[in-house]
Amino acid sequence: MTDAADWIGRVGKSWAYEWERTDRSFAPLTQRLFDIADSCNFARALDIGCGAGELTLRLGQARPEARVTGVDISEDLVAVARERCNGLANVRIELADAARWSSPKGEAPDLLVSRHGVMFFDDPIGAFSHIASQAAPAARLVFSCFRAVGENGWVRELATALPSGAAPAGDPNAPGPFAFGNRDRVEGILDAAGWRDIGFEAFDYPMVGGAGDQAVEDGLSYFLRIGPAARAVAMLEGSEREQTIDRLRGVIERHHADGIVALPSAAWIVTARAPA
Repeated sequence: MTDAADWIGRVGKSWAYEWERTDRSFAPLTQRLFDIADSCNFARALDIGCGAGELTLRLGQARPEARVTGVDISEDLVAVARERCNGLANVRIELADAARWSSPKGEAPDLLVSRHGVMFFDDPIGAFSHIASQAAPAARLVFSCFRAVGENGWVRELATALPSGAAPAGDPNAPGPFAFGNRDRVEGILDAAGWRDIGFEAFDYPMVGGAGDQAVEDGLSYFLRIGPAARAVAMLEGSEREQTIDRLRGVIERHHADGIVALPSAAWIVTARAPA
């Protein structure tokens, strides 16, 4: 489980520090999201859980005539996003929870996007209902989320290095990175919140964790800071911790080729329309 408190604290700080490697790990997915979002005209876009601001930045650069707003609950990530978007007059970054964010009068977004930023709402139906209420009639929604844990090879592979019980399964529907893995559940949430024309695209891509002359060590240090293995290892001590790190290094070595460490990742790209 990863909830709002985590993003405001430890998790947000880690992602802010690792924004460059995180952008690298999501690169093919980001491109696909951008292509879909940019395929139709829009006047005002809202990036939900914008993180370090990569998608916000790209939309703002591509559409200087449009107003693009990124919102996130992490002060650390907002600081990075503001720095990256500095100088773009059509972009603003706000410290806000999208589940409570209000669009300024006359500025309801007609495009809502998110790269893996929508799986952490305590009340997802309530959150998407509120977001719909702040959107322009028939606004487009485009977001990505991980598919189920079992479909994400990077999770399965890294988990093989962890001690038994180090990463308990927990409630698959609890707020967290895999909370939207079940297509039927996501469709039910959006439908209950009033969204229509709901569509799903299964998107598989290589998650690049390491690159360069020291790609294995680069990948090891990345996965020790970001993701479920990082949380599990952080709770270990002494020889158990060292042995686990050695096993993780072995997993990463098996996925190293030509200066790149890449593990298979599986996402949904979800599209929908706000009520007309």
